[in-house]
Amino acid sequence: MASQLPAFPRTIFTIVEPISLIGGFLGPFINPDWFIASQLDNPDVNDVPQSDGNGRLVAYQLGNVYGLLFLLGVAMLHTTSELKVVRNYLICLWIADISHVGVTCWMLGYDRTMDVGSWNAVTWGNVGFTAFLCLTRTAYLLGLFGPDSQVVTASKKKA
Repeated sequence: MASQLPAFPRTIFTIVEPISLIGGFLGPFINPDWFIASQLDNPDVNDVPQSDGNGRLVAYQLGNVYGLLFLLGVAMLHTTSELKVVRNYLICLWIADISHVGVTCWMLGYDRTMDVGSWNAVTWGNVGFTAFLCLTRTAYLLGLFGPDSQVVTASKKKA
């Protein structure tokens, strides 16, 4: 079904976004202490404080959710034959994008949110990249990339 999407959103939703979700999955599992410290700060990779068990558990669970989103996205966009299902899936992600960026900016506070030059890689992912995905979903849902392709079905010949 993803083949029916216009080229740009299809590339973003079926290639770029899944790769970013793999990154979100791997981050906490490769270095949970850095991942936790990077959520709101810009830590020196060599001087990251040791996290407690609760923090690590939440980081691993968040990584697991990113993995789940990767699997759901790949399954949804590559297996359904219903464009309505794809659109509803993208609407759900659009809502989640808004809350993801909103909560991150709220926790950063106004000054750190506006100080884009000091953002670390995690902040760029949580705010910058997620806002880009949200804008791409918005443009797609508004039809700004043009119409979806129609599926051509083979007709049966009557004997």
